[in-house]
Parts: sequence; structure tokens; C-alpha cells
Amino acid sequence: MIYSRILHNLIAVAALAGLLSSCGLRRHKYADPITKNTEQPDKVLFDRAINDIEHSRYEIARLTLQTMINTYDSSEFLAKAKLAIADSWFREGGAHGLAQAEAEYKDFELFYPNMEEAAEAQERVCDIHYKQMDKADRDPLHAVRAEDECRQLLLQYPNSKFAPETQQKLRDVQEVLAAHEYAAASFYHHKGSMPAAANRLTGMVDQYPLFSMSDEALWMLGDSYDRMGDRFEDKAAGAYSRIVKDYPLSPHADAATKKLVAMKRPVPQADPVAYARMKYELDNRNAPGRVTRVLDIFKRNPDTRLAAKGGSPTMTVLHPGIPVSVPQGAGGVAPGAAPGGVASDVTATVGGDTKELDSRPDARANPPAPATNTAATAAASPAEAAATVPAVQQPFATNHPVSEKDKKLAMKKASDKAKKDKKAAGKNPQAQPAAATPPTQAPVVQPPAQTPPQTPPQD
Repeated sequence: MIYSRILHNLIAVAALAGLLSSCGLRRHKYADPITKNTEQPDKVLFDRAINDIEHSRYEIARLTLQTMINTYDSSEFLAKAKLAIADSWFREGGAHGLAQAEAEYKDFELFYPNMEEAAEAQERVCDIHYKQMDKADRDPLHAVRAEDECRQLLLQYPNSKFAPETQQKLRDVQEVLAAHEYAAASFYHHKGSMPAAANRLTGMVDQYPLFSMSDEALWMLGDSYDRMGDRFEDKAAGAYSRIVKDYPLSPHADAATKKLVAMKRPVPQADPVAYARMKYELDNRNAPGRVTRVLDIFKRNPDTRLAAKGGSPTMTVLHPGIPVSVPQGAGGVAPGAAPGGVASDVTATVGGDTKELDSRPDARANPPAPATNTAATAAASPAEAAATVPAVQQPFATNHPVSEKDKKLAMKKASDKAKKDKKAAGKNPQAQPAAATPPTQAPVVQPPAQTPPQTPPQD
């Protein structure tokens, strides 16, 4: 009886504490207060707004700060007030609050790019998308945005105090993005679409070398090229060589060495820097346990404990490549295009005269050839007529070849169509085109001969 009463009292105290904290009576200290002691009215308004922010009265704080900005437009605390408005939205949270906070932080960077707080504003923008990041098997929108914002902080403010923490966040984000690409490549590899899997894996291992499963990705990449034929043996050997050289502690290192020996390719030596980095990562890696894996199912945020703890993250944007199943010489490469680019007949040049577009309907460098005359083609010799017929475009390579069932179905449809056309032609013989007859030469009409005039007889 006594224990139950004590338990009820503890529950009531905990509920009261939670109610008071939700009502704004609990104080969350503000990170950037103004320590200057003064009784100026703008400073009084700013301190009152900061007190409201610390007690979670965000709407009242924003009204007070906006009043201070509108009333004292030349105040020395103007920049701090705009930053405090953004912080109030950031602390309020939620999808709407975080979107408003990002807009306010971007405005602060635009108006005050040389202040020390500009780096803090950019760090908050990175943190906004970092906290909303989903798991690797879901939409990577916030992960891509977090990568862009964190990279921008490291490029614009490399000496900021937020740079080390942001660098680790960038490693975590790239771990999630690499896992997203790896999952897609594994799906293609499992379905037998080796060119698609190789394309995904090549871009992933080149863009994210710090990925915790890069050795697994390289092993899958080599297997994909092995199953694509002998002409991709060089690419497969390159993937196995990267495992031996850059990931010497990988469980696939010995198997990759045997593959290279079987291909009669040189086996590279392990890179000492890569060996030290991989050993450090394996020693400091905290793998999740069974209970953690079960609880992660109910979480939205990804598990980044396997992300790299050292090394420089990639500071470039991922550019997907062209799959190896696309023919290299299909129509040639467009002028000015990058090596391996897609062929195109559209080119862009800077013209000297802007009136060309008005005077010439087709202002391209190489306009298409005019249509050939049908009668002239018919009168030409068979060799000349064959030369004028355009070549049939061969079908491109595909990841999904036509099955025997599809071939039989296509042949049956073609046979039925031929029978239908033959039957329709037998019912309507007038539809047959008449044979062309050579034109006859019109008779030449001779003009009448002129006779001299006759004179009347003389009496």
C-alpha cells in the first residue's frame, strides 16, 4: 500500500514536470546572447526576446524582434536580431519551422557575409537537412541537400570553428548516399542487368572511396565485368587491382589476387596510406548489435556508425556516367562534346550577326539535305538508287534480350497482318496502282505553205 502511494506520487511529479516544460517554464539557454550591459531600448527589447526564446515562447519573441528591427533600423543589434529570428524558427522545429529557418539563415548570409555568425548560419542550414535525412533505401532528397550545404560551408569558411564537425557530417551524409547507390547496383546485379550494375558501381566507388563497403562494391563490379564477356577483362582486372591496392585488409583481397593471377595480370602492392587508414577505421568501428538493429527498423534517421572517421570527404558532385552497353560510335560524337558524350546533330555557336535568324529560316551549320526527286530516282540505275537509300539503323544493345516466347508472338502477329493485307487486296482490286505507261510524243503540226497571190485575167 505504501509503495503504491509512493509510485503514484512519483508519476504525478513526473507528469507535472513534463507539463511545466511543455508550457515554456523550462529554460534552454541561448547560444549567442549579447553580453553588453546597457539600458538602451533596443537592447532591452532584444534581451526580452532572447528570454522568450529560452522559454520556448517563439511567436512572442519574433514579434518583439520584428518590433525592434522596424523601430530601430540603425541599431547595432540589428544583425543579432535577424539571426535570433532564424534561431527561433530552428528551435521551434517541424517542417514549416525548419523551412522558415533555412530562408532566414540564407537571408542573413546574404546581408552579412563578412560576420563571424555567417558560418554559424550556414552550419545551421547544413544541420537542418542533416536532421531530416532518411535511410538509404528511401528518398535521398535531404541527403543530397545536406551534402551540398555542408560542402558549401567547408569551401566558403574553411577556417571556421564549425569546419571539423561539418566535415564529419559530410562523411556521414556520403555514407548514406553511397549506400543508396550500392542498393540500386545490387538490385541490378541480382536481376542480371550487368551493364546497369557496372555503371552504378563505377560511379559510386569513384565518388565515395571512404564508403564502408567500397571493397564489396569493387568485388561486385569485377564480377559484373567478368559476366559481360572477354572484351571487358581489362575493366574487371582494374576493379580487382583496386581491391588489392586500396583495400588490403578487405576479406576479398586474397580472392582478388587469385583473380589477377588467373588473368595473368600484375598484382599491385598494397598502399601504406590506405593500409593505415583502413586499419584505423576497423579498430574504431562500432558495429550495431542485434537489439540496435531491431530498434533501427522503427527509426527514420539512418545509422551512420559505420561511416569513416578520417580522411577527406569528396568535394565534387556525382555525375552519372554512360553505361558500357551504349555503343561508342553510334552516330559519332557531337562537336564540342565531352569524350564519351552522346551523339547529336545540334550544335551551339556564337554568331557574328544577330540578323541571321531573321534572314535564314534554318541557321544551322549543317542543314539537312533536301528531299530527292522520286522520278529521278526511278530513272536512275539500280546502283545509284541503292546508294541514295538511307542505311537502316541497327538496334542498340539492351539489358533485357527478347525471349523465345516474344519472338514467336511477334512472328505470329506479322503472319496475321500479312494474311489480312492479302485478303483486303483481293477484295478491292481497284486499289492496286496502275502500271506506269511511258508518255507518247505529241505529233508535230507543220504550218501551211504560203502561195503567192493570183492576179485577175486581163481582157
